[in-house]
Amino acid sequence: MVLDLASVGRANGPHTLEWTERDTLLYAVSVGAGQDPLAELALTTENSEGLAQQVLPSFGVVVGQQVLRPDIGDFDRSKLVHAEQHFELHRPLTASGALAVTARVGAIYDKGSGALVWTETTSVDAATGEPVMTARSASFIRGEGGFGGERGPAAAWDAPARQPDVEVAMPVRPEQALLYRLNGDRNPLHSDPAFAARGGFDRPILHGMCTFGFTCRALVAAAGGDPARLTAMGGRFSAPVWPGDTLTVQVWQDNEDVLFRTLRGDGTVVIDHGRARLAEPGGAAGAGTLAAHAGSARR
Repeated sequence: MVLDLASVGRANGPHTLEWTERDTLLYAVSVGAGQDPLAELALTTENSEGLAQQVLPSFGVVVGQQVLRPDIGDFDRSKLVHAEQHFELHRPLTASGALAVTARVGAIYDKGSGALVWTETTSVDAATGEPVMTARSASFIRGEGGFGGERGPAAAWDAPARQPDVEVAMPVRPEQALLYRLNGDRNPLHSDPAFAARGGFDRPILHGMCTFGFTCRALVAAAGGDPARLTAMGGRFSAPVWPGDTLTVQVWQDNEDVLFRTLRGDGTVVIDHGRARLAEPGGAAGAGTLAAHAGSARR
């Protein structure tokens, strides 16, 4: 099995992708919203009195992932794991809409034990061409390294030497991966025990992007519950999560940056090197800050 190193720069698209209110409601529930049926109603309903439907920013990444990455060669898909995910929103997402999305292979790095493949997606309004979202994701493919390529850059990240300013704990339902796969990611690693075993897991694991969506919900909560304030988010997937676990997101204000990490129930960090950007409430110019400090919540 050989990766095609010449695939760097290869693009697929643009392809027009549409979504409806049903899709954004399903996405919110699939990343844990609604376990308290009276909380997050703006994310989980479209007809609650006095509330307009809102969309989690991470939903835009799910839309973009429907455009397949250009062919990068032949490899065992059971050896592929989602390694990093980042996005920047140029405007808030709407409950329904359409984007023209292009996916491009950005880089392939040699990590020795495997290859790290970066994919970049650009999404623009299908009607106007206005930029909506830019996203970057990395996949680590075990056993595909050692080809003599560059290792790639390393980004420094350290958690502040103090307690988190905000901490949000969120239970993961036992059937969460089965819900999340209805967004379109039918990778059997998250549903088929035999396929998961070939990947080295004793049972199916939660989608990395489901963990990412849970973390996005926590950051929205830290921003006072307004999804439009979260304009950028990214982090590194560092350990698997299993359905039925509990996730805890720790958030720090670090000058104008927001740093975060996500832990599973045994304390293992599952998303590390987290950085996010908040806008001021109401769309005012300038970098926003957390809605509350030294806070904690359970959602």
